[in-house]
Amino acid sequence: MQLAFLTTLFDRPGPWASVYLDTSGFDESARERRELQAREVCRELRAQGCDPATERAVHDALTDWPRPPGEAGRAVFAAHGEVVLDPPLTRRPVAPADVTWAALPRLSPLLDLAAQEPVCLVAYIDRTGADLELRSPLGGRPAGHVQGRDWPIHRTGSADWSERHFQLSVDNTWEENAERIAEALAECEEETGADLIVLTGDVRERHSVHERLPAEVRPLAVESEHGSRAPGADKSVRLLDEDVEAARQEHLRRLAEEELDRFRSARSTGGAAGQAAAEGVPALVEAAREHRIAELLIRPEGPDAHRQVWVGAEPDQIAVRRSDTHYLGEREPLPARADDALLRSAIMTGAEVLRVRPEIDDDVPVGGLGALLRWPYAEKEREREAAPA
Repeated sequence: MQLAFLTTLFDRPGPWASVYLDTSGFDESARERRELQAREVCRELRAQGCDPATERAVHDALTDWPRPPGEAGRAVFAAHGEVVLDPPLTRRPVAPADVTWAALPRLSPLLDLAAQEPVCLVAYIDRTGADLELRSPLGGRPAGHVQGRDWPIHRTGSADWSERHFQLSVDNTWEENAERIAEALAECEEETGADLIVLTGDVRERHSVHERLPAEVRPLAVESEHGSRAPGADKSVRLLDEDVEAARQEHLRRLAEEELDRFRSARSTGGAAGQAAAEGVPALVEAAREHRIAELLIRPEGPDAHRQVWVGAEPDQIAVRRSDTHYLGEREPLPARADDALLRSAIMTGAEVLRVRPEIDDDVPVGGLGALLRWPYAEKEREREAAPA
């Protein structure tokens, strides 16, 4: 997961107000309830020491009206009397309100609430062509259509030689149309950057297209028994929606497993000389100070995520002990959660972030925090040895 859009949160010092609010209810009394929610949030911020200007900025943001219909929730980040970021949430927060006033923005909940959903390319296939639809977290939109040959496309039951020749032409038409659809899908996937392809239609047609997809695209495709290209058919039927969501979740699970396998493999190398992975707060803090985190693995439920570390104004000013920050050039360090401090470092150095879900593996990484490292020690040493004196 790339979180570059969060870099604006670190252009200025803290402390920060971080608010996650469930705003999914939408009825005639919604505006009044938003006002009550905003007052309660501000009361909690005030109790934690928030300054009046930032409190007012949060209140104004939470009571802004009207809101987009179907909104799942709010994530508001404010400092020094200004709301810096207010990203849309694709899911409802677990708690009705999560309010924090701290040295760093509270970012871990965003890994679940604003997760990047896979973009899905749906192909509604029949014997004469296909309609394409692109589905993203923002909804579905047409992505073009493919028109193949429309004659001959129907078989006959005769055993006559001429009829057999006709049936052979029918088979050729089907194969030619399937080839055209497969080529169009590959082109559309490349243009749109779709993560998945879902093929719908009769069994024979979708199988034919699936088999003709280029080798590099074929692993992205799955088939669904639901959905039709027939005129007047509902292309957003519930069963097809369920198949698309299942394909998305399987895609995310597979990607997470692949990344965890990379982490396990890197961790198994052992020894500091060839270190390519790290876990545990002390090792990760050291890697963050040296800008060596390539991908941060985080399980917010893990005990290490809640551990206290000490931070300064810069992303690499992070230490396990308060006294260590003096050596990093920070005279007045502040306490922060380990997950928030490491997320800041990962975001500001361009590292990727993987949210490890409990259902995938409950002990990797140990403590809930780990990282794949760039510039392993062994490689660094080889570069030094090869360099001219």
